[in-house]
Amino acid sequence: MASKADAVCQIFTFQDCKTSPDPIYELPARCLSSSPVPIVIDNGSFQTRAGWACEAAEYRSPKLLFKSVAARSRGAARSETQIGNDISNLEPLRWLLKSQFDRNVVVNFEIQELIFDYVFTHLGMASEGSVDHPMVLTEAPCNPLHCRQMMSELLFECYRVPHVSYGVDGLYSFCHNNAQRNVPPPRTGIVLSSGYHCSHILPVINGRLDAVNCKRVNVGGSQAASYLQRLLQLKYPGHLAAITLSRMEELLHEHSYTAADYHEELEKWRSPEFYEREVHRMQLPFSAKVLGGCVSVEERQERRAQQLRRLQEINARRREEKLQQDQERLDKLLAVQELLDDGLLDQFHKNLVELNMDSAEELQSYINKLHLAVEQGRQKLLHSDGPEGKTEVSELETPMDEGDGVALMEPDFPEDTLPDKPANVVQPVFNMAEYHQLFVGTERLRCPEILFQPSLTGEDQMGLMETLQYVLARYTPEQQEALVSNVFLTGGNMQYPGMKERVERELLAMRPFQSHFQVNMASRPALDAWYGARSWALEHLPAGGGGGGGEAEGWISRQEYEEKGGEYLSEHGSSNVFVPLKIVKPAPARPAELTVPTSTSSAASPAAGGVSSVLPASCPAAAAEVPVVTC
Repeated sequence: MASKADAVCQIFTFQDCKTSPDPIYELPARCLSSSPVPIVIDNGSFQTRAGWACEAAEYRSPKLLFKSVAARSRGAARSETQIGNDISNLEPLRWLLKSQFDRNVVVNFEIQELIFDYVFTHLGMASEGSVDHPMVLTEAPCNPLHCRQMMSELLFECYRVPHVSYGVDGLYSFCHNNAQRNVPPPRTGIVLSSGYHCSHILPVINGRLDAVNCKRVNVGGSQAASYLQRLLQLKYPGHLAAITLSRMEELLHEHSYTAADYHEELEKWRSPEFYEREVHRMQLPFSAKVLGGCVSVEERQERRAQQLRRLQEINARRREEKLQQDQERLDKLLAVQELLDDGLLDQFHKNLVELNMDSAEELQSYINKLHLAVEQGRQKLLHSDGPEGKTEVSELETPMDEGDGVALMEPDFPEDTLPDKPANVVQPVFNMAEYHQLFVGTERLRCPEILFQPSLTGEDQMGLMETLQYVLARYTPEQQEALVSNVFLTGGNMQYPGMKERVERELLAMRPFQSHFQVNMASRPALDAWYGARSWALEHLPAGGGGGGGEAEGWISRQEYEEKGGEYLSEHGSSNVFVPLKIVKPAPARPAELTVPTSTSSAASPAAGGVSSVLPASCPAAAAEVPVVTC
C-alpha cells in the first residue's frame, strides 16, 4: 500500500528562477535607413516587451522581456537604480520595488522614464537627447486624457520621438489572431482581456472599439497571487518566510487550473484517492540532519563524555575566578586590619565606614569567613584534577545562576535514563522532508476562480462572465449574435488550463437556447499584444519617415503634438476612441434684487434654470432644479 501511494504522489520543487541582466544590443544597420524602423513597446503592468518592427527573422520576436519594476530607494541616484532583469531576486528588495502603474494606468512617470531609458539603452540607442525612431506604445483601454498627455510630453519633449502611435494591447492581440485565422475585416467580436492588475470586456463592432460599453473588473494575476499567498500562510504558519510572492506566481503559472464547474470540482476533492492523485507537494529547501534516534550507543557515550569534560572545564574556570575574587577581597580586608594594628584609628574607621561595617569584631568575622572560603576553593581546584573530579562537580560546586543550573545538572543524570533499544525494534523517525512540503490541493482551482467570483477575496463586484452578460444586454439581439460569434480570450491571466472550456460553459448557460457562439484563445496570450503591435506597425508605416506631417492613420507627429496638445489621439483599428463629454456649467444665481417670494419660487418651472436665494441649500426640491451636467 505504501509503494502504491509513493507511486501516485507528485512532488515538485520550486524553480526560483534567477534573472540575468539583459545584454546591450548594437543598433542594427537596417534600422538606420532613410525611413527609421519603428520601436514596438508593450508597456504591460507585469512585464515590458520591446523590440523592432522589422521584417528580418531575428527581429520577429521581442528583444527585451523584463518585469515592469524598479528598485530605487529614497534619495538614490539614477545610476544606483535597478530595472527589470537587473534584479536577480525580487524578494530581498520587495519593499523597494516601485512601478509606474496604478492598477493598469501609468501615473508614476519618473519610473516610466527610467523604464524608457533602460529600453533605449539596451536596444543600442546611445545617442543623447533624441530617439530618431517612431514608437508604437500600448496603453490601457479608455486611458485618461491626462495620462496620455503626460506620456506624449515625455516622449516628444524628453526623447524627441518623431512619431508616436497608441493602441490597446487586447485589440492588438485580437487583430493579430484574426488575421492569422483569415477572418476578413471589418471584424466584430468581444475581447476578454485579463492582465496582472485587472480584466476588461472590450466590444469591437465593425473593426472599431465601442468605448462607451467597455467595462473593467478589478481582478487579475496580482490578486490571485496575493490570495494564494494568504491561503498557504494560514495553512502553514511555520513556513511564512518560504511562502513568497514570487513562488506564488510560479504556483499560479505552473500548477493552477480553471474548473469547468467549480462546485462539482470541489466535490471531487473530497475523495481521498482523488486528493492523493491530484495534490501537488511543493518541496521546500531543508537540511537533512541525522536524527538522535539513529545514533549508535558508542557515539552517544562519546558525546556524553565530551559534554562531561566540557562541564568540568567550565566549573574549574569558574572556581578559579571565584577564588581570585575572594583572595582580592581578603587582601583588602587584611589591609584595613593592619591599619588598626598600626594605630591609625582615623583611617581605620574611615575604611570601616566604606566597607559598611560597624566594628572591628565584624571585620574580623568577615576575614575568617573569607579565609575559610579561599582554603575551600583551593582544595576544590586540587581535587578537580583527580579521578574523583566527577563527584566533585556535583558535591562541592557552589550554587550558580539560574540559567547555569540546568546545564550543570546534566552530568548527574543516571546513565540508564535513555535505555538502548534492541537493534531489531523499528524506531519511528520523524520525516523531515515531508514537514517541509506544501500540499497544494484545492488552492490550485480556488485562486483562478476569483476571476469569476471576486467575492472569494472580499471584492464587492461582478465577475468576468457576469460583466460580459451585462455588456451584451446593452446591444440588440442581432448585435449580440455578432459579438458572441467571436469571443476572444487574451492576456497573461488567461493562460490557466481549462479557461476556454469554462468560458464556453458560462456562455452556454447565459445565451438563449440553441444560439451559436464561438470562443477563441490567443495563440500566445501574454505576447500576442506585442506581435499585433509589430504587425500593425509594419502595415502602417508613418509617412515621411522621421519628418513632420503625420498623414498616416494612427500616428501622431511632433507637429501635431505641438498644434493639438498632448491629449490628441490619432485613432486606428486597435486604438482607443475619443469620446467627447459635453459638460455645461450650472447657471449662475440671480442677483439679490431680483429674488422672488418663497411661494413663487417653489412653484416655478424647472426650466427657469435658477434657484431663489431664499430657499435653503438642504431643500431637495431646490437641489433637483439645478441642471448640473447635460449631454
